[in-house]
Amino acid sequence: MREVPSGLVCDLANVGFDEAIERVTAALKVEGFGVLTSINIRDTFAAKLGVDFRRYVILGACNPTLAHRGLSAEPQMGLLLPCNVVVQETAEGEVSVSIADPRTMAQLLDNPDLVPMVEEVEGRLRRVMAALS
Repeated sequence: MREVPSGLVCDLANVGFDEAIERVTAALKVEGFGVLTSINIRDTFAAKLGVDFRRYVILGACNPTLAHRGLSAEPQMGLLLPCNVVVQETAEGEVSVSIADPRTMAQLLDNPDLVPMVEEVEGRLRRVMAALS
């Protein structure tokens, strides 16, 4: 796992794309997150633009308890929900998983009441990425 300015990235060696989606979904579930949305960028680009694109899926993950805490503290928190998790094929044909950094996202709202919830979300998402490593 490595950190980038926008979040955490984990490269999965010798894992197929569909298996990666299953692993990510299972690891999220262990930490109390469900996948609310799944956006298949490849299929969307093919249908709307006639463009061939690598396999790229954006999963919208949500932990209802933590989402409730966040929305109760900050009504605009919904602009940052659900947590985006990207599963994509790399140029080398491997699979990479990225998760947006909740601290970076929460800074946009500048609400100190969110700090405990954001710290918990970050810990859970780091455990998800560690489980994938």
